[in-house]
Amino acid sequence: MRNILLTLSYDGTDFCGWQRQDFADKGKAVRTVQGEIEKALEKLHKQHVPLQGSGRTDSGVHAFAQAANFFSPIDSIPVERYVQAINSFLPDDVRINAAQEMAEDFSSRFSATSRTYRYFIHTGNPFASEMRFVWPIHHRPDLEKLNKMASYLKGEIDCATFAAAGDQSLSTCRYIDDAHFYVDEKNPEIIVFEISANAFLWKMVRSLTGSLIFFEKSGREPEYFKQVLEAKDRSKAGPTAPPNGLFLYKIHFDGIRRHV
Repeated sequence: MRNILLTLSYDGTDFCGWQRQDFADKGKAVRTVQGEIEKALEKLHKQHVPLQGSGRTDSGVHAFAQAANFFSPIDSIPVERYVQAINSFLPDDVRINAAQEMAEDFSSRFSATSRTYRYFIHTGNPFASEMRFVWPIHHRPDLEKLNKMASYLKGEIDCATFAAAGDQSLSTCRYIDDAHFYVDEKNPEIIVFEISANAFLWKMVRSLTGSLIFFEKSGREPEYFKQVLEAKDRSKAGPTAPPNGLFLYKIHFDGIRRHV
């Protein structure tokens, strides 16, 4: 049995998130990224092969580089051939981009040290082809003020204010390595919110993004965001940004392993 790590991308628009949900729709399965890849793995291996992801993305959220691993009972396939082999059984909105063999004790979830998300915000008039992947806000925020607010997102933080109702995490504390806004180098009308942390609460990145944009537009000073963060009160947060602008950008395995 070989432990195979996959790096994959997907357009999350038509998926009900990452995690397999076999009984979500009146006892029937709904379409998920994990479910589609496991179906492809079953066709390749002629048996069910469980897949473990590094994290769960919600309905409508995309990925540049999700990580997932599985144990393959086939020893004859060169590891690099898994990319083409699995993709041949997958729909066009999910692609395997790389494969590598890992140590037996490697886990895409528990070996990950941090995760990076990017949220794309369009400040102009996006093309139709962009609408699945950006949040159009039709105004130009003050990046300096946004980054002053985001500067409070650093280190060990209780993020209860930005946890969605129904989040089942044992702790609302997360260790945030960095959070900042910048202008996309390919399109100056797009600003990007990038945040890296050991893990995230349910809908936390979307809640943070929506709140930061809302507070800036409302004329709030950066210190107000600090007060909202420290309140640990969900009712103090701003509106939650839609899922279509959010991408899981990278999974890191080379940093310090912190609590989840």
